[in-house]
Amino acid sequence: MRIGSIEELQAYFTYDPGRDIIVSGHRGGMMPGYPENCIESCEKTLSMMPTFFEVDFSFTRDSVMVLMHDLTIDRTTTGKGRVADYTYEELQQFCLVDRDRNVTPYKIPRLKDLLEWGKDKVVFNFDNKYINTRGVSDEVRRASLDYYIKQLQPGGDWSMYHNIMLSVRSVEEALYYWEHGIRNVMFCVEISSMEHFRAYDASPIPWKYIMAYIRLAVNPDLQPVYDLLHAEGVMTMTSITGSSDKVKNPYDRRVAYLRELVAEPDIIETDYPSEFIGLPWSRDAIHALQEAAMRSHRTNLK
Repeated sequence: MRIGSIEELQAYFTYDPGRDIIVSGHRGGMMPGYPENCIESCEKTLSMMPTFFEVDFSFTRDSVMVLMHDLTIDRTTTGKGRVADYTYEELQQFCLVDRDRNVTPYKIPRLKDLLEWGKDKVVFNFDNKYINTRGVSDEVRRASLDYYIKQLQPGGDWSMYHNIMLSVRSVEEALYYWEHGIRNVMFCVEISSMEHFRAYDASPIPWKYIMAYIRLAVNPDLQPVYDLLHAEGVMTMTSITGSSDKVKNPYDRRVAYLRELVAEPDIIETDYPSEFIGLPWSRDAIHALQEAAMRSHRTNLK
C-alpha cells in the first residue's frame, strides 16, 4: 500500500459497505518476542497481514523523538528512568522487552527511522501522549501541539510523508491544527454521540479528513450516528485494548475477537493484530455468521 498524497490517504479511509474490516496494530502491534512501539514488530505484523499502526513517542534529553508510550522506560525496556533524562545514544544501551517481560534484541527506535521504514507501505496514527498524560502542564501540552504543527508545515520533518493520521482528543484540538493550516494529515477523532457528530458537522473541517473513533465497542443505540458517519464516507473504529485484549484464556479471547468482528465496526484497534488471522474479516463471511446466528435463535424460540 503506497500512500503518495493526502488524497490517497483519504481514499484509503473512505467508508465502503463491502470492504473487509481493517485490523489495526495498537502501539505498533505486538506478539511474543516482539515489543510495542518497535519497528521490527511493525515489520513482522505487516508481513503477516494488511494493517496500519498507532504509535506513541516521547522526547529524549537531546530532543530526539523516540517511540515510547510512557514518559519512563521502566515498563518496556531493561532500563529505568525518564525518557527525558537520557540522550538517544544513552538509550541504546537498553533492550526492549515484550509484554511478558522477555528481553528482545531490539532497541528503542527514532520516530524518523519508523517514518522512513513505513513511507511506502503503511499508515501511522500518531497519538500525542503529552495531551492526556497526568502531570503534564498546560504549557507542555500546547508546546507539543505547536511542535506537531511545525513538523507538518512545509519544510518540517514530517511534511514529506503522506501516511500520517493524528489522534486528537477534542474538536478544539482538531481545530487548532486546522486553523494553523494543517491539510496534509487526517484526524482520528472521538465521535461516540450525536453531540460529537454535530460538533464536527458544524466545524470547517471536511468529513474527508475524519476517521471516527467510537470507543470500546459498537453500541446499537448509536446506529443513527454510525449511519450519518457512513453517509459522509467516514469509517468507524473501535479500540479493544482495554476489553477483549485483556481476556486471558486464548480460546475465550478468540471468541471475544469474533464477537468484535460480528459487531461490524469498520476498523478494530488491538494490541495483538496477528491473533485475528484466521478469523472472518470479510463482510460476506461476517454476514453469513450473523444470518446463521439469527436462524439458530429463531429455531431455539420454536
